[in-house]
Amino acid sequence: MTRIDPYYRAIPLISIVVPTYNEAQTVPVLARRLGAALAGHQWELVVVDDGSPDGTADIAAALAPELPVAVVRRPGKLGLASAVVDGFAAARGDILVVMDADLSHPPESVPALVEAVSAGADLAVGSRYVRGGGVVDWPLRRRVVSRVACLMGNVLVPVRDATSGFFALRRAVVDGVRLNSIGFKIGFEVIARGRYRRAVEVPYTFRDREHGASKFGTREIVSYGVQLLQVARDRALGRLG
Repeated sequence: MTRIDPYYRAIPLISIVVPTYNEAQTVPVLARRLGAALAGHQWELVVVDDGSPDGTADIAAALAPELPVAVVRRPGKLGLASAVVDGFAAARGDILVVMDADLSHPPESVPALVEAVSAGADLAVGSRYVRGGGVVDWPLRRRVVSRVACLMGNVLVPVRDATSGFFALRRAVVDGVRLNSIGFKIGFEVIARGRYRRAVEVPYTFRDREHGASKFGTREIVSYGVQLLQVARDRALGRLG
């Protein structure tokens, strides 16, 4: 059963939702870098762990006396998208941020996303493909796959980095919205189905993970293809927005 490790602090303005599976090495680094980047803000880190055998959940929970960390424990590997949906349900902030645990999304870029939402955007997407953004340490194949995936998504959503998994939003964007919790690209799902008037892209540089193995593979590519077809169908039937 899903379980939330409670901690008792002031209600935060910003909730950073991070799905994890075998991220014991990176979670403490992520949490401390977020603490430095968000100094002066009311924030919380919501770690949603899929039963990591390396003890990620326990390591994250042990940070709670030092940092505003909550842990949602799930009984097995249930998937990234559903982890984010569960994280939204557990989060207490008015502004929700989603990012990876492996430090490929720089914690130091979170304030820029939050600032964009605070300044009036409903949704702020961390973008590799606008001026000032980029990728580092990716092989050619990964670059090509990413660009093609974004071009396919651009037909359906109003941002250039359609497959970004690094974004911030007002809670109202997803309140009452039925998100497809099966899949890998939850950012695309939120951009396609969320209720918002204004979306902006904020540049950042994506760096490939330094620790552990990448979870990107053929399964994720196929899942995204199915997701595109589902969104296209729902758009044609007037089920979006």
